[in-house]
Amino acid sequence: MSNVNRFDADVILSGGGLVGQTLALALDQAGISVIVVDASKPADTLAPAFDGRAFAIAFASYRMWRALGLGDELDRVAQPIEQIMVTDGKLGQGPRRGGPSLLHLHFDRAEMRDHDEPLGLMLEARHVRMALDNGVKARPSIKMIQPMSVSAIQRDAAGATVTLANGQRLRAPLLVGADGRRSFVRGAVGIRTIGWDYPVTAIVATIQHEKAHDAVAHEFFLPNGPFAILPLKGNRSNIVWAEPRKAAEALLKMPEADFLAELGRRFGDFLGELSLEGPRFGYPLSLQLAERMIDQRVCLAGDSAHGIHPLAGQGLNLGLKDCAALAECIADGVGLGLDPGDVSILERYQRWRRFDNVSMALGMEFFDKLFSNDIAPVRAARTLGLAAVNAVGPARRFFMKYAGGGAGDLPKLLRGESLAA
Repeated sequence: MSNVNRFDADVILSGGGLVGQTLALALDQAGISVIVVDASKPADTLAPAFDGRAFAIAFASYRMWRALGLGDELDRVAQPIEQIMVTDGKLGQGPRRGGPSLLHLHFDRAEMRDHDEPLGLMLEARHVRMALDNGVKARPSIKMIQPMSVSAIQRDAAGATVTLANGQRLRAPLLVGADGRRSFVRGAVGIRTIGWDYPVTAIVATIQHEKAHDAVAHEFFLPNGPFAILPLKGNRSNIVWAEPRKAAEALLKMPEADFLAELGRRFGDFLGELSLEGPRFGYPLSLQLAERMIDQRVCLAGDSAHGIHPLAGQGLNLGLKDCAALAECIADGVGLGLDPGDVSILERYQRWRRFDNVSMALGMEFFDKLFSNDIAPVRAARTLGLAAVNAVGPARRFFMKYAGGGAGDLPKLLRGESLAA
């Protein structure tokens, strides 16, 4: 596909994070040459203290990583999620096995009789970053340029030319912006965003607990925001705890014993004694949607196109779906004799992904507003709503399939199929 006299690669990728590296692997598998430009230093991003998050990876997203050759490494560190418990509660009324009341929503893998996969898998960010880094290094055809940033973009009818911070110029038929919420690519090509900040910060930490979690993930809705307990390997869990920003700042700074006492008021004692493993992290929350995902010779993927509330753990999964769809659109188009940045390829990609991204963002906004308050009539209605869905088996199974990424028109990689010719 590449014309070395004119183009340096078929695709230039600005951003080599989780979405960028996944997309690079997918494009390379399809025979599409790619250059990745990333501003970070690998030694920094792979350090244990760089990112304290853990990700709830949908089973369809995990299929893709397996299809891209990462399964062996990730299987060793992934914690399957066998059940999910969603409950509505108050401070001091922590979750317990079976929920704090009979009015809860319970998802169980055992109900998915035609499904031989867990509801999802928990992976610590550092393990995902290491697996992707190793995967890219094993593909010498993927050219990584880092630490380096894109400083200018020029486009014409045939392609995009990027100027790097060191003055180097690269040209390709397509430039992909996978460079995060503050995307330089998005701003440089004039794609505007809509959105707002939430008045809360997500506190993230890994804890050790006395009793086994039994592969159950808990989503506990409190008036200030959701409180999630996400199972990791061993007697360990990752917590995601939303609090107003000033309260979150105080919680992040308080002595460990005081923090654990506050944590216990929300967590409860159903997993026994708790202790902290590693530092606490704080992430201010916001909603951000790009008005469109494509422009002339440019498209967006991941957080550069959509940043949503982490309420259901779908943010990274949306970005991984972008990767699967974009790689397939490009591979199919190139197979028909088009170049990777052809407008028909980009329009197909946007049609495939735009509705899912926007509907998920708005859905998370609705659930955040519905559950993050303590108005008595609203509280009663939503609790009864959880119980009603829980009582209807087909509804439960639909939500399990949807949350796992198994609903709708799936790209090949999300079905676990390779893009290799």
